[in-house]
Amino acid sequence: MELLNAFIVLANFVLVPAIAYGSQLALGALGVTLVYGVLRFSNFAHGDTMAFGTMVVILLTWWMQSIGISIAPLPTALLALPLGIAVTAALLIATDRTVYKFYRTQKSPPVIFLIVSLGVMFVMNGLVRFIIGVDDQRFSDGERFIISAREFKKMTGLSEGLAIKTTQGITVITAIVVVAVLFWFLNKTRTGKSMRAFSDNEDLALLSGINPERVVFYTWLIVAALATIAGTLYGLDKSFKPFVYFQLLLPIFAAAIVGGLGSPLGAIAGGFIIAFSEVMITYAWKKVFGYILPEALAPDGLVQLLATEYKFAVSFVILVIVLLFKPTGLFKGKAL
Repeated sequence: MELLNAFIVLANFVLVPAIAYGSQLALGALGVTLVYGVLRFSNFAHGDTMAFGTMVVILLTWWMQSIGISIAPLPTALLALPLGIAVTAALLIATDRTVYKFYRTQKSPPVIFLIVSLGVMFVMNGLVRFIIGVDDQRFSDGERFIISAREFKKMTGLSEGLAIKTTQGITVITAIVVVAVLFWFLNKTRTGKSMRAFSDNEDLALLSGINPERVVFYTWLIVAALATIAGTLYGLDKSFKPFVYFQLLLPIFAAAIVGGLGSPLGAIAGGFIIAFSEVMITYAWKKVFGYILPEALAPDGLVQLLATEYKFAVSFVILVIVLLFKPTGLFKGKAL
């Protein structure tokens, strides 16, 4: 019984949050790895793209809520998501046409694109802060829990309860569906195969008659969808604050690099590695050890390796270690 209680505590505070957070990071990292694999540069504006897409979803959600549109018990934000993706896609395609296309035509090296993406990042960051402000914004509604701790205790008779938020369930299900659709698109459709061919060998793809601008167009469409979905799921699960999305760029890039930059499968694996590392290192293990250890050996302190305020430092350390010892990541990618 004590071991079971220990497992429930672990599931409640480590496993379930890490799986939800890992799903969000995986979707974000897929967007980064797609840009790197197809367009061949590291897009530093991705975190703020997520913030912009989420901001659009929030504004649409507030409008829908004000006129009584909802899909209870699910969050109204899911209704606003397609429109949020469309607006974000329009912004990214417009940015590509007005900014990135010039450097692509000039055959500029990847470092130039990286610097340009930094400029785009600051513009997007300022735009989001100007429109929606810098404070926390909450936009979730509908049912809060799939199962609450009180219901779980009543069902099982255990002293510890398991609580699973609706947003956590939606995050995992949505991530599975999005990843399945993305892999089907890349492997089964003509456009997806063109993107993979362009990623593998640009010159050979051009000789085969593949239109590079069409590939770029579809890449930004997919990136807009991944960024908006990832950002919205993160905002529903936690809350929306522009600066936090700016900070999310570090764990997202860490996830992409740990898995192998350019590898979609690696991005997913990297997302979960980073998420579990952050959650486990910043979790206070006192309660778990209190259940599994004899009373005489039970710890007095929190048994917390790092305070939660420094969770992004975990991503940085993992990133440095991977770059030092296995710079290609777990999955050797650089292609789709």
